[in-house]
Amino acid sequence: MVRSKGLITIIFLSLLLVLTGCSALSTSVKKKDLAVETKMSSTIVLDPVTKEKRTVFLQLRNTSDKQSLDYQTPVAEAIKAKGYTIVEDPEKAHFWIQANILQVGKSDLRTINGKTDQGYGAAIQGAKIGSLFGDGDGAIAATVVGGLIGIITDAMVDDIVYVMITDLQISEKAKLGVDITETNDATLKQGDSGKQTQESVEIVDRKKYQTRITSTANQVNLTFEEAEQQLLEGLIQSMSGIL
Repeated sequence: MVRSKGLITIIFLSLLLVLTGCSALSTSVKKKDLAVETKMSSTIVLDPVTKEKRTVFLQLRNTSDKQSLDYQTPVAEAIKAKGYTIVEDPEKAHFWIQANILQVGKSDLRTINGKTDQGYGAAIQGAKIGSLFGDGDGAIAATVVGGLIGIITDAMVDDIVYVMITDLQISEKAKLGVDITETNDATLKQGDSGKQTQESVEIVDRKKYQTRITSTANQVNLTFEEAEQQLLEGLIQSMSGIL
């Protein structure tokens, strides 16, 4: 009976020590709150325009596998709130905003940071702690239990980050009398070894600016449903903030 109580004490101490020392606990504490960031690859600065020129044509796409990300209406509302008018005819708009959500990816930072052996490390740590107690069958049992505790504890914690990448192009109507030369180069494959190069030059009446918006959401055991709204809000703020 005394021996059984001793084994229970050993198991409890093993659990306590593993939880206190493992990186899983550290991650769960540091990343308990959702952290969201939105960054542009480069800044776009547009010239100020008069009230009658504050017209915008929107062409927003989503080619990622997260089709629930619908940002057409909220982007339009955010732009209207800044005193701009959304128009359906691109020829009547002073600004064009064209965007595409290219991809939304999920990663576990604990794996990315080179800790692919995390589960084994936690098991070894727990087993070492358990082996310090008791002797004979008691030591063996404590070692096994300590290893299992390490594996279970580590498996319960994932440092999840969702990364959303959006390509953005802003077109601004040029001033009257200003012509802009646009050159397009394309290389087309011909079979396995050949290629064909095409070049076209045309005069256009719009200045174009391109950037890429990267939005991230990070939290322990984060699901996409929990991150979705925060990712959208960051994207909307960045897109409407250009005007």
